[in-house]
Order: sequence, then C-alpha cells, then structure tokens
Amino acid sequence: MDERQDKRPTLRDVARLAGVSHQTVSRAINDKGEIDPETRRRVLDAARQLHYRPSRFARGLVRPGTTTLGLIVPDVVNPFFPELIAGVIDAAGQAGWQVLVSSGQDDVTREPGLLRALSGQVDALVCYLFTPETVIADAIEGVPLVLMNQRPRNPAFGAVEIDVVGGVRALVRHLAGRGHRRLGMIDCPGANDAARRTVFLAEAAELGLAPAAVVDVEQSVAGGEDGFARLSAAHPEVTAVFCFNDLVAVGAHRAARRLGRAVPGDVALAGYDGLTLGELLDPSLTTVYLDKRRMGELAVAQARRLLSGERPEPAVLETRLLVRESA
Repeated sequence: MDERQDKRPTLRDVARLAGVSHQTVSRAINDKGEIDPETRRRVLDAARQLHYRPSRFARGLVRPGTTTLGLIVPDVVNPFFPELIAGVIDAAGQAGWQVLVSSGQDDVTREPGLLRALSGQVDALVCYLFTPETVIADAIEGVPLVLMNQRPRNPAFGAVEIDVVGGVRALVRHLAGRGHRRLGMIDCPGANDAARRTVFLAEAAELGLAPAAVVDVEQSVAGGEDGFARLSAAHPEVTAVFCFNDLVAVGAHRAARRLGRAVPGDVALAGYDGLTLGELLDPSLTTVYLDKRRMGELAVAQARRLLSGERPEPAVLETRLLVRESA
C-alpha cells in the first residue's frame, strides 16, 4: 500500500502549515466570506503543498459557501431561551448563515463536550455558558466565540453583556418609592450570576433601607415556591420580594396565594427577564425587562466582526423596569 495513502493530510495538517486555526482553513477552502484574502492565499498554498483534499463527509456537514454558526444554550425548556434562540436565527438568516443549535440540558458538565463537537462543524460559536473560561478556550480550539451574559477575560472572545446594574437599581428605587423599607430576595446561586444579588443589596443599602433578607433556591417554579415560604416564615416583616428571575417569581406568586398573602397588598413581588408569562399572572408581574431577541442579534453581530478579523468591544444589552400590578 502506498505510504502516502496511510498518511492522508488532514485539515489540521493544513492549519499547522499555514499557521491558522482549522476553522480558518475550512472557510478558505469552502470560499466563505469574512476571511482576509492574504490568509486565504496562504491556506490554499498550504493545501496544494500537502495535496490536501476535503473529505466528502466534511463537505457534507454544511452547504457549500455558507457560514455556519453554532449556538449553545443551557436549557430550551426555560422560556427565556426560545426568544434568544429566535433572535440568533433571525439575525443569522439575514446574513445568509445557517445555525446549529444545541443545549446543555441544564447540566454544566455537558458544555465542554458540546463545545468540542460543534467547533468541528461551525465557523463561529455564540454561547450562553456556565463553564469556566479556561475550559472553554481548550474546547473550542481557536474557533471564534461570543459569550453571552458575561465579560470574558480572553480578548479574543466576543461578548454580549446585560446591564444588570441599571435594571436592578431602578427596581429597588421603585420599591422604595412605594414605601417598602424591608426587602427580601429569592436568589439562585446555582445560576452563577451574582450580579443581581450584589446590585440589589448595594442599592438597598445606598437608599438606607433595612438589610435585605435573602434565601437561596434552585432555578425553577418549585424553587420559587419553597423560597417564598421560607422567606415569609423567617422574615415576616418583609413587604417586597425580588426574585432571581420570572420563573422563580411564578413560584413565589403561587406560594403567596397558598399562604393567604395578598399580592401586592401584603407583599409586593418582582422578577427579572421580562418573560411574556409574567403578563398571565394575576396580578401581572413587575419585572426587569431585557430584550432576548435583541441579545441574539447582538451576539450574531459580534460573531460577524470576529470572523472579519476584528476584536470587538463587548456589546451591552440595556434593561428597563417594566412596572405591572404586582409591585
């Protein structure tokens, strides 16, 4: 057997010779956009030198000439993420891109494997992750990446940050303006998003309110029910409760009704995320609103700039207080 057939050059061999990532090789060979002409020439020269030919399987993963974006979210059941996914798909579609969507199924240990699997099939990744940044960098092998809801330390990553400070501050001021002096919070530390709690406590202290009471729960409707019951038992003096998100607030709302606590007469309730389901509660839920579709659009714009060779500053998604009947 010809020795050259045993050592058929791979895409990674071309990447090493050209001094680029394997995703850059893929884009150059498939004549995709968002790549510097000189880089394309260097890649094609390396491919010719090694007699590299893409496998039929690799070429069948995506449509020829199409940029493919990988999207990873923690959970497709949580009603926050379908709107975000829709925003990514809409923005990618306008750019002529296709999107591969995957979910960690609310299990952070699955995220590195998903990153490794998708990074071999896509041109760029946009992700809402809880995995440590060092693990992420090892898993993606140089594929352009946009992280949502956090500011990465790695300058090579794009990012979409949420203006937690503005929204939560506005909520605390609103509650104080309604005469609430003793606040409580149902928090979800497992979500690895400490900013909401930090800003909430800091703003309450800044306004001279009594130290806020906090209980920790899992991120679910059941967690919200349990948290409200425990908070009410331990701190009956609390007259307004801020929930980590609207899903938890739904549980708190149910628990308040079960315990005979009128909302907002006995206790005001507020959430975070601005989910449509908050409108369906009676009374409807006051919440810190963020535009999930816009978040997806910003993530795609960041990915586009990364693919063009830029290192963009993080995009910021603004929040606003949406006052309804519950607080």
